[in-house]
Amino acid sequence: MQRDQLADFLRRRREAIRPAEVGITDGPRRRTAGLRREEVAMLAGMSVDYVVRLEQGRSSQPSTQLLGALARALRLSDDERGHLFHLAGHQPPPSDGVAGLARAGLIRMLDLLGDSPALVMSDLGEVLAQNRASILLTGVQTGQTGDRRYIVFRWFTDPTFRITHPSEDFDLRARQLVADLRATAGRRSGDPEIAGLVSRLLAASEQFRRLWADHEVAVRRADRKTMVHPRVGPLVLDCETLMTPDQGQHLVVLTPADAETRERLALLRVLGVEEFATGSS
Repeated sequence: MQRDQLADFLRRRREAIRPAEVGITDGPRRRTAGLRREEVAMLAGMSVDYVVRLEQGRSSQPSTQLLGALARALRLSDDERGHLFHLAGHQPPPSDGVAGLARAGLIRMLDLLGDSPALVMSDLGEVLAQNRASILLTGVQTGQTGDRRYIVFRWFTDPTFRITHPSEDFDLRARQLVADLRATAGRRSGDPEIAGLVSRLLAASEQFRRLWADHEVAVRRADRKTMVHPRVGPLVLDCETLMTPDQGQHLVVLTPADAETRERLALLRVLGVEEFATGSS
């Protein structure tokens, strides 16, 4: 681990980012053009003290999970992210589309989408990154461990995960998830990660066993869904999915399908800002 080089790299990258690039208002009292340490800590989901120790070369070796969070917070390019991992004494994650880190280009697209809820997912349904609007809509979905990383696993093993969907849509949603997993399993034939996930789902859920046996195959590219938010009620959303060339990562964008949903999303943004301001005071 090259502590001094790592500290200098992190500090320079923090100072090079404009707050607006990551959705932070650039207030009149800001003394630096870059991000504050506490803002990096907030974006990366870690303590301010740890960010300070990293920048001062006093930290222990950061884990690959922490490095991934820092790379997302600092909007590093793929090359910069690889350099970050090398400085911290780790091998960079593969850039084959199935790594547990969202691609830098997709992260930047999340920033550009602004008020539209959007997220980056792996082809197995692991949420790799979300923008602010997505977090307001569904809560934080990143950072899960084990099989709970996969939306399909949570859907079939945790009934509370379904509460954001109307009960009349449960069967359709279940079929869509299984058909999408079938398509990925066919494309990545022989991959032990997929084989293990399917095996554990077959053991855990009778409904999954029944649907898997139907052998339906469909890659989700466009869809209309209804989501139920506990604060603003039902939202009818059009879902567009853009895939990387290797289909390893997906950019999912949700847009309001009617005027009522547009108004409720606007209300949710206001409620979210108020809630965030209260919680940070």
